[in-house]
Amino acid sequence: MDRMLFVAMSGAKETALAQARNTQNLANANTTGFKASLDAFASRPVSGPGYNTRTYAVTEDQRVDFSPGPLQATGRDLDVALQGEGWIAVQAPDGTEAYTRAGDLRVDALGQLTTGTGLAVLGEGGPIAVPPAQSLEIGTDGSISIRPLGQDANALAIVDRIKLVNPDPADLVRGEDGLIRHFQSEEQPADAQVTLVSGMLEASNVNTVEAMVKMIDLARHFEMQVKMMKTAEDTDAASASLLRLS
Repeated sequence: MDRMLFVAMSGAKETALAQARNTQNLANANTTGFKASLDAFASRPVSGPGYNTRTYAVTEDQRVDFSPGPLQATGRDLDVALQGEGWIAVQAPDGTEAYTRAGDLRVDALGQLTTGTGLAVLGEGGPIAVPPAQSLEIGTDGSISIRPLGQDANALAIVDRIKLVNPDPADLVRGEDGLIRHFQSEEQPADAQVTLVSGMLEASNVNTVEAMVKMIDLARHFEMQVKMMKTAEDTDAASASLLRLS
């Protein structure tokens, strides 16, 4: 009887965790550059002394759907989207190098180029600082050109180049802060093949209809597993009653 209860209990626990990740996907359906989380259920034997007579349900290690999201035209000069594969290198809150597809860039009050969430964008020598300028342009190769204050329209100067990388997706993981990193925390080299398109943003790759259907499916699975636990309890009570009569 305990086996039945254990399987149902572990299944309910893992289903609740999968539901939490699916809810996170739905919550970020409108987040620029967001990549959906993926789940896969599996069964694992309970290890320990004695025979492996117990099996529990688990969700596989959290994976990320790296497929690109749709591009949306904004017309804003500081909005950029990656064409095809690649990532924009940023400085995470803990000071390490991380990667994002969110290209909603801006220049803060200190002249630092940041993402919409305030992360410093990395260039060839670290965080990018933009001097006061009349205009700013971002090229397809990530180069940042400005027209200094008081200069003619053709007086453009390149101040830095956004670090664009393209590591193997199999080597990437998402951290607790939501940023993408190399699984060995290694800084990746810049890749000249990665290109940007200006005036566009990459939307989230979350399929809201699919996520809603999955939410209903997971809720039904959880309800079924809770009913299974109740059935195990009732069966155990009936067995105990029969033993008392004998």
